[in-house]
Amino acid sequence: MEETHPHLHIKDLTKSAIQRLAISLGITLAFVFVEVFFGILSNSLAILTDAAHNFTDVLALALSWWALRLATQPSHARRTFGYHRAGILVALVNSTSLVLIALGIFYEAYKRFLSPPDVQAGLMITVAVLAVIVNLVTALLVRRGSQHDLNMRSAFLHLLGDVLSTIGAVIAGVIIYFTGLNWIDPLVSVFIGFLILWNAWGIVRESIDILMEATPADIDVDAMLVDMQSVDGVCGVHDLHIWSINHSMRTLSAHILTEDIAISQGTRIQADLADLLSRKYRVAHATLQLECEGCNPPELYCELAR
Repeated sequence: MEETHPHLHIKDLTKSAIQRLAISLGITLAFVFVEVFFGILSNSLAILTDAAHNFTDVLALALSWWALRLATQPSHARRTFGYHRAGILVALVNSTSLVLIALGIFYEAYKRFLSPPDVQAGLMITVAVLAVIVNLVTALLVRRGSQHDLNMRSAFLHLLGDVLSTIGAVIAGVIIYFTGLNWIDPLVSVFIGFLILWNAWGIVRESIDILMEATPADIDVDAMLVDMQSVDGVCGVHDLHIWSINHSMRTLSAHILTEDIAISQGTRIQADLADLLSRKYRVAHATLQLECEGCNPPELYCELAR
């Protein structure tokens, strides 16, 4: 039976993601113009706020699309890990833009709290319901693969935030329609702003952790050491480094202490360790340097500037 190469499967998934991002980008861009028009016509800050958020979605989707295309480029002498970090940079840019948009929303909402304008609630409800449908469709298009790709997840959270915020705009429109309380409109905008900040913070934090080459949050280093030292032939571990290239690609390097053994036996130890790290800790690329006992190993985490 012919075996499918895993890299071909990854390329197919990336190609599918690029196509879905392009479709979402086109739909979102068209709807931005619709929301701006009707937001001005209805004098609704909630709709204009959502239009501004949707415009950041356009930028986010465009950057995510570009990063995915770039990540398909092969590694070379100057980029030995390829372009997989491009998606992390884009995720950081996307999440930072969300923070700036949220601050702008808070400022505009403050002004409208002081002097609430009249809002055409009927038109606001109609546009907001349409926005819920459009945002839900585009979010579902991008959702696949977002669990394992921070770049895709930043784009998905942009769109998911829009779904929730437009539901809030619908609720605000209904309340204004029946009560005439126009200050509900900026109140919903503040809610949207906090929602945007909440979405952005998680992406900012994880992006910075990856760029700073922090140990992935779900890895218990102490438990990993116990597992590595339980492999037959391993006498100790030091000079340990664990980091991520992107959200789903993990890398590890370590010095492994063994007895004074033959190279063939060392190869078996390396293979067993690589299998353990891949299976239990999702570390796809492990560089393991074998050393015999008596090398006087330094501490577990070695300083590089020595």
